[in-house]
Amino acid sequence: MAPTEDYVDGVCREATRRRAEIAASAAIDTLYFGGGTPSLLPLPWIGRIADACGSRRYKEWTVEVNPDDVTPEYAAGLRGLGVNRVSMGVQSLSDDMLRWMRRRHSADGARQAFRALRGAGFDNVSVDIIFGINGMSLALLQDTVREILEWRPEHISAYQLSIDDGSALRELNKVGEYLPLEDDDCLEQYQFICSALAAAGYEHYEISNWALPGKRALHNFTYWDRFPYVGLGPGAHSMVSESERTWNSKDLKDWKTGGEVLTEWEIWEEKVMLGLRTSDGIPEKLLSERPPEDEDDYTPGEYIPDPSKYISRLVPADKPGHLRIPESDWFVADDIISGIVGDNWIYGTLD
Repeated sequence: MAPTEDYVDGVCREATRRRAEIAASAAIDTLYFGGGTPSLLPLPWIGRIADACGSRRYKEWTVEVNPDDVTPEYAAGLRGLGVNRVSMGVQSLSDDMLRWMRRRHSADGARQAFRALRGAGFDNVSVDIIFGINGMSLALLQDTVREILEWRPEHISAYQLSIDDGSALRELNKVGEYLPLEDDDCLEQYQFICSALAAAGYEHYEISNWALPGKRALHNFTYWDRFPYVGLGPGAHSMVSESERTWNSKDLKDWKTGGEVLTEWEIWEEKVMLGLRTSDGIPEKLLSERPPEDEDDYTPGEYIPDPSKYISRLVPADKPGHLRIPESDWFVADDIISGIVGDNWIYGTLD
């Protein structure tokens, strides 16, 4: 048996074994194939996994794809399975930048893939782009964004390049062959994306996500609103209840499950962190429901346990009774959130 088919069999076995958990989370009515490159799988295998989960009919069934995997035949095959949303990692429409990122597709390949998806009848397509790369000028980014806006995808995600431990980019950074783009330049690029997408009619509903009206990613809110969900396969995480999470190991042969039970403090902290990344924000009353912290990690005199200056940065959200971080501060949202939950109560942390 081929290793890939063995992997699919393992995912199907896990789905069958966890059918009760899947049924318990069915109110969300979404299915998401991602966290890797599912478009490398033959279409019948994608169908097998969906069947093992219990259905091929979902309000939102998303499959992540690489542009070079998408042919008219493949796009039509996804539609035939019942997939109704596709997330495609375009990243850039500069061939030089794509080669630097070691992407397999070209700019023209991304264009052809998008046309193939539209030709197959997909009316809910999400496109990913990257900004904040040292070597990607603002002009290059502008060219990519403006062309993608001409495509008119229903959803756009924009992520700032990060240097992750263990990555090839981290090794280049260690020897000085790659330096991160300056924060001011990253901010300028982020602000351009925000203004260009707003002018084109996209709602900025989460720090890194924009959608045309009515096309927000339903599956994402499963995580942000902390509903129960089931993750299948190596390294996948699941939310069993408000206070219990489980996860699989990354071992491809035997992804044993671990887990944790969250404390009252951790639940509150997570609600604040996830909610303040969205335009809906958090219920104002949540700020007054702060539970006792699990541990006192603060040295007297060194830290200032007073989140008021961070809370003062919040503004009323459109959702009644909610507060949010204004879009103008979303680039420093992590600092504001950390200040509210208590991770950076140090003088001078937030300007």
